[in-house]
Amino acid sequence: MAPTPGGALRSILCRHLLFSLLVLSFFCDACKKVVLKVPSHLQADTLVGRVNLEECLRSADLIHSSDPDFRVLEDGSVYTTKNIELPTEKRTFDILLSDSQKEEQKKIEIALFAPEKKIPVKRHAKDKALKRTKRRWAPIPCSIMENSLGPFPQQIQQIQSDSAQNYTIYYSISGPGVDKEPFNLFYIDRDTGDIFCTRSVDRETYDSFQITGYATTPDGYSTDLPLPLLIKVEDDNDNAPCFEDMITFNVIENCRVGTSVGQVVATDRDEPDTLHTRLKYTILKQIPENPKHFAIHPDTGVITTILPPDRETCPTYKLHVEARDMAGQSFGLSSTAVLTIDIRDENDNAPTFRKTSYVTEVEENKINVEILRMDIEDKDLPNTPHSRAKYIILKGNENGQFQITTDSNTNEGILCVIKPLDYEATRQVILQVGVVNEAEFSKGTSSRGITTCTTSVIVNVKDSDEGPECQPPVTVIASKDGMAAGKEIRGYTARDPETHSSEGLRYKKLKDEDNWFQIDEKTGNLVTTKVLDRESRFVKNDQYNVTVLATDAAGRSCTGTLVVRIEDENDHFPEIPKEVTICRHGDEGGIIEAVDHDGPTNGPPFQFSLDNQFSKFWTLQKKSDTSVIIHPKEGLKSDVYSVPIRVLDRHSKGQISQLQVRLCDCTLPSDCKMTHVRDITPSNVHLGKWAILSMVLGSALLLCVLFTCFCVTTKKTVQKCFPEDIAQQNLIVSNTEAPGEEVMEANIRLPTQNTNICTGTLCGQGTKTGGQQSFEMVKGYTLESTKSGGHQTLDSYKGSGQGLVDTGRYAYTDWHSFTQPRLGEESIRGHTLIKN
Repeated sequence: MAPTPGGALRSILCRHLLFSLLVLSFFCDACKKVVLKVPSHLQADTLVGRVNLEECLRSADLIHSSDPDFRVLEDGSVYTTKNIELPTEKRTFDILLSDSQKEEQKKIEIALFAPEKKIPVKRHAKDKALKRTKRRWAPIPCSIMENSLGPFPQQIQQIQSDSAQNYTIYYSISGPGVDKEPFNLFYIDRDTGDIFCTRSVDRETYDSFQITGYATTPDGYSTDLPLPLLIKVEDDNDNAPCFEDMITFNVIENCRVGTSVGQVVATDRDEPDTLHTRLKYTILKQIPENPKHFAIHPDTGVITTILPPDRETCPTYKLHVEARDMAGQSFGLSSTAVLTIDIRDENDNAPTFRKTSYVTEVEENKINVEILRMDIEDKDLPNTPHSRAKYIILKGNENGQFQITTDSNTNEGILCVIKPLDYEATRQVILQVGVVNEAEFSKGTSSRGITTCTTSVIVNVKDSDEGPECQPPVTVIASKDGMAAGKEIRGYTARDPETHSSEGLRYKKLKDEDNWFQIDEKTGNLVTTKVLDRESRFVKNDQYNVTVLATDAAGRSCTGTLVVRIEDENDHFPEIPKEVTICRHGDEGGIIEAVDHDGPTNGPPFQFSLDNQFSKFWTLQKKSDTSVIIHPKEGLKSDVYSVPIRVLDRHSKGQISQLQVRLCDCTLPSDCKMTHVRDITPSNVHLGKWAILSMVLGSALLLCVLFTCFCVTTKKTVQKCFPEDIAQQNLIVSNTEAPGEEVMEANIRLPTQNTNICTGTLCGQGTKTGGQQSFEMVKGYTLESTKSGGHQTLDSYKGSGQGLVDTGRYAYTDWHSFTQPRLGEESIRGHTLIKN
């Protein structure tokens, strides 16, 4: 049976209705129900509570309440829109959340109820023994609204104990706000457990109160453990944002669009991370208003440029900036501040002459005279490098006859004649003068295409009597480096244009920086007063300049420059520093840098070297053409050493310089404090100066003793003998280089009592005075030596008295053969003492 049209229509409508119900059920899922305990009376704009919206729908972009008596903010705070009296039963409404992009919708059911006051049940526990047990306390953390208008006292919470079902329970509280500062803010109904607030609270002073609740029986027994109870003070938007007192920024003119000028920051004392402290920034006004140059980021407060400012148009701007909380909503609190933005100058305006051309005149042969002043105009900041002028003669001054300077007070250009003009040669000079600033032109937008402004100056030369001519203006002569004083050299010569000669002209120096010369007044020749030194600080590029003034009988004059070119001589040796410090803990060594005051042709590369005796202790490593690095070899102790170093220039001309090397146990060279110098002479190679001196003095000592003893005359020649210890009293072993007191002539005394002593072959004539014996040698002379454990004499050396002559003295060959080996031993002993 075919369906009727009406039946088909109903079938379609039913299917669409069923589909809509399915979609609605899918997109309108209900989230977790929230129950809020509130007072029975709520005033308008009162915070009811806060709901976590992200747990239900994180991406919600549309939030509203199903009950017009309540409004919901973005952070989940629920406020009343008017005064509400809650009934004894619950009052419910929904918070609807929607995501327009995902087409998703959810809701949160909110239940409000005001707890009723309960009549206390009084029971006694006479027949039952009370036993303290851990029981469940009823309350949860609660909150109060700051700046609440009451009415007070206002109930904020109720605590209950399960013990109240069996016993009579009294409730009490303690802590901040009760029996501590601020006192008497909270109190509790002893019978019901209701907690009341007596007055309004400022959250910025107290953001929460941690109090403790107690439950006890009438006889003081605690049935439960103390209950900690947190009372949080909910924030009220009662503080407006606050700016700093004075805010000043600056930005350079012609900057790019989007350049950051600065950041304004306002603070809000309300609770952080809430709408009460979420600020939005706005520029209310700009002075001057047009054009708009600045914008501000609403969240960060960063001010940027939207149009490049021009300092010459407006050097300073004022901005009125507003900061508003509640994310900038109209009901949020706000404050304003006035910002000052100074525009910094840049050189974006070129100076320009006030005239396109100038005409002036000057008499010929006049010098150092001002002939013209030129004025300019510059829009940049006055008295800065951006506006101070710098004048340049671009054309017409090829002979250097003009000079232009800047007047520091007026910024004008002053044109002067510094060299005389010749009317017969040139009757008119045309100069092209340009002007720029001391600072370079900026590359800003408005300064593109800037060119140097120029003007023309016509200088008419007036005729006058002719004076001497200094042609050519510069004369160059050659001289040798080191020329002695008193030498005459060719000077500067001028001429009279009328006679074409130098007769009658007089010369004098105008400039001689170091007074090297005297000038002959008649001829202009120069005579040296000092030794010419190419290395003098007054010599530039091997040239020394002398400016000469030539004057005729009428007082007319001209000036010329005499350039003395000094040829370099190799008259300076390379020099090294006097000392260097080497730290033993590093491998860097000491850098020796040599300096030669001669020119490059007589200077580096340098050659550094050490004597063979010092190369055993030190090594030189080339660093550059002018420097080496000195390293100590192993075995040297920390001390200060004097090391001779030979430095030669490229022509092998140089000298030996003593370098003090401080070898320290240090980390940094500046930490080394040693100053004593120690000479090092390699052993077994050469004898040092002190060793040689010891040899000479030792030889002189021995010869002096021999000469003294053998030149003493005797009365008769008799063989006398004396003990060895007597000889030792006169011949004393000495380790000194100079003769000791024992061998001086004053200590060789003549005998006062003659005694004949004869033992063996050693004979002499002696005397005894007191307990001391002295003797006078005639033929036998004892030379003591500790060699082979005994004494050795000249007689024993020659054997049986051989070598004696009739005069009672020994021959020179005998003494020479005896003393030479022992002089070598004495020199070695002296050298050993010096080493030690």
